[in-house]
Amino acid sequence: MDVERTDIEGVLVITPQAYLDDRGLFFEAYVEERYAQLGIPRFVQDNESLSRRGVLRGMHLQLPPFAQGKLVRALVGEILDVAVDVRAGSRTFGRHVAVVLSHENRKQLWIPPGFAHGFVVRSDQALVLYRCTKEYRKELERSVLWSDPALAIGWGVEKPILSDRDAAAPALAQVEKELSKVKWT
Repeated sequence: MDVERTDIEGVLVITPQAYLDDRGLFFEAYVEERYAQLGIPRFVQDNESLSRRGVLRGMHLQLPPFAQGKLVRALVGEILDVAVDVRAGSRTFGRHVAVVLSHENRKQLWIPPGFAHGFVVRSDQALVLYRCTKEYRKELERSVLWSDPALAIGWGVEKPILSDRDAAAPALAQVEKELSKVKWT
């Protein structure tokens, strides 16, 4: 597999090696030992979402002790996947990584705990799988506004389809005080 380190420490783009022949395509999407060698812990929950073009889901995170690391990939279609560093005190606080994930490029994005995560669908529809290192806990979930100008994310869509919750999420500066008290490791 090919592993690309991003400008933000801990965030990785992983592309499994594919085997193509006249029958089609085969690749190992996940091998625990290989991912563990990269520092990626075991997964305890898998989430899937099916969305149509223009749907934007995010930016979501969970606080400790159930802060989630996520391994994200598009099983069908194409998304722009985004991770924003919300670890107060980090030298990359408020910066983001954006990667196109698709069934064609097979890329996966590893997002460690301490990042807000979201994606926008760029194909007619997308089926997205994200493997999580901790279980979902509603009371520990937080959101950051997808269009916060301080984040400067180029989503490529002016009027995305949003949930009411995502449309009303606070800017990063509004949750920074709460995040400054969090120990991510």
